[in-house]
Amino acid sequence: MYEAFYGLRERPFDLTTNPRFLLLTGKHREALSNLQYGLMSRRGLTLLVGEAGTGKTTLVQATIQGFERQGAKIAYLNNPTLTRGEFYEFLAGAFELDPAAAQSKVRLLRELESKLGERRAAGILSGLILDEVQALPDELLEEVRLLANIETPTDKLLPIVLAGQPELADRLNQPSLRQLKQRVALRCYLQALDARETAEYIAGRIRVAGGNSVLVFTRQAVEAVFEGSGGIPRLISVICDNALISGFAADRRPVSRDLVDDVCRDFDLGERREVPLPAPAVAAAVTPEAVPAPAHAEVARSTAPAKGLPGKSLFEHFTVRRRFSLF
Repeated sequence: MYEAFYGLRERPFDLTTNPRFLLLTGKHREALSNLQYGLMSRRGLTLLVGEAGTGKTTLVQATIQGFERQGAKIAYLNNPTLTRGEFYEFLAGAFELDPAAAQSKVRLLRELESKLGERRAAGILSGLILDEVQALPDELLEEVRLLANIETPTDKLLPIVLAGQPELADRLNQPSLRQLKQRVALRCYLQALDARETAEYIAGRIRVAGGNSVLVFTRQAVEAVFEGSGGIPRLISVICDNALISGFAADRRPVSRDLVDDVCRDFDLGERREVPLPAPAVAAAVTPEAVPAPAHAEVARSTAPAKGLPGKSLFEHFTVRRRFSLF
């Protein structure tokens, strides 16, 4: 719709988990390294926790794509609200077991252990990644714990990644789930972006989409996006996409702060306090040079260190009233 008007090849702010648009801030790079290490070293359970919209699923997809290019077999479940029987059916299909294995837990575990052993002997990595685990019923969390017990005397046959919102960490503190918590070998957290990272996120996505960020958003508009989104990547994308639509309709280029403010009001993302980005930081972040072209894996990487707002967290600066189903 607006791509040609802003000199873009594609829409840069779609709400999909496309790893091409992944911005590797220091926080995201650390989390991605933990996911890769947890699977590759067969560490048992790896826990990824982050607020809704911070990019957990995009990191998971980037991890899966990287391993599958190397021949690994990674099973991925992003809708965990299943019954126990449906979970067995998922496992049987994902690990290429006999469909009848889903009808018997004993047979499922026997065939699964055999299949994992065969892959291990052939040098093929197997893994299981469960997303949105905060919604997983307790009975299935117990099944996950039992799956983590599939091992040889030297290593785990099925490394597992659990990704979820902060409620997941709270649930693991329940006495009934203490055995599962004790099996977590790696734990990483994703936080909201800070001011500089927000500018880099916007510039990086525009760069991947073939555009020049300084011709798309003004510095003041980027400030307004940060203020309205609180540094949550999904909200940044929602605000930017709608601001580009508004700018296209009004024949205005680049997008100015007042257009972003209108979008934030429409989505009920104020009351916002003025927290201006330091001019040098924004100037560096919104120019094309600040976000290098994607490498062979087509991942846009951040070149600046992660810095937070001095003395306060992002959520002390912003109050976001969630009336719209953005999450």
